[in-house]
Amino acid sequence: MSILLALLLDWCFGEPPAKAHPVVLMGRYLHLAGQGLTRLPPRLAFWRGALFWCLGAGAFAGGYGLLGWLLGHLPSWLGLLLSGLFLKPLFAFRMLLEEAQAVEEALKGGLERGRERLRYLVSRDTQALSESEVRESLLESAAENLSDSVVAPLFWYLLLGLPGAALYRFANTADAMWGYRGAWEWSGKWAARADDLLNWLPARVTAGLLWLVSRRFSPRALFQEACKTPSPNAGWPMAALALALGLRLGKPGVYTLNPSGRPPRSEEVAQGLRMVARAGWLGGLLLASIEAWAYILKWF
Repeated sequence: MSILLALLLDWCFGEPPAKAHPVVLMGRYLHLAGQGLTRLPPRLAFWRGALFWCLGAGAFAGGYGLLGWLLGHLPSWLGLLLSGLFLKPLFAFRMLLEEAQAVEEALKGGLERGRERLRYLVSRDTQALSESEVRESLLESAAENLSDSVVAPLFWYLLLGLPGAALYRFANTADAMWGYRGAWEWSGKWAARADDLLNWLPARVTAGLLWLVSRRFSPRALFQEACKTPSPNAGWPMAALALALGLRLGKPGVYTLNPSGRPPRSEEVAQGLRMVARAGWLGGLLLASIEAWAYILKWF
């Protein structure tokens, strides 16, 4: 029930102010803790990065654990209500769809505007992307973030409550800030592997949700395409969306998903975002139903 409430709060009101947003606070901690890590020797960089990751994860998960314990001492209806309120900032569904749509809207004002807006969504260099590649990138980001920003935090909330959602959100934020090759190769390795581990099952669940709302591809085709990406998880929802829409999606020089598909056009971006929205709601409602049944069974 708290999951359903959190979904409704997200859909109606979007994100809380930055000053009150826990993910912003996580980002500030990671920024401060990460200063100087990339200048350390590899072994020291790895262990110090792991230490700072564990300290931050423990602090945020522990804080939410204490909050969950306090909520458990309130009347059930009030505890569920407040749990939904505190869960909301730990995932972002409406913002994901709005940011992806904003890239398509920017493209209508020219390719340069589309490339500039895409930088809010992806970490790749957007300067040389064609109009079709900008659309491919925004659809890939929408699919990947359906797992990272919606399904995974709700999944871990269902399993471990508020501390689980907070732990996952911290891990995902750390991966986004530290989990790169190059300068961060060693200091961000722990963060990258932790995110891979926590996302392993949610990414595949997300691909399953996209199959359920489309029924346009086979599990075998999904497996073949999902394994093409360097990430062990991101390829699953991205390949599912590419196959469901019959589109080619890819990162230039790195991978191409569903290479026989057509390049995306504006109308297919709209179709893809509607599919992401349906899959997100389906996943959220399924998790909310499991939560409700667990709550009911607890009283028998």
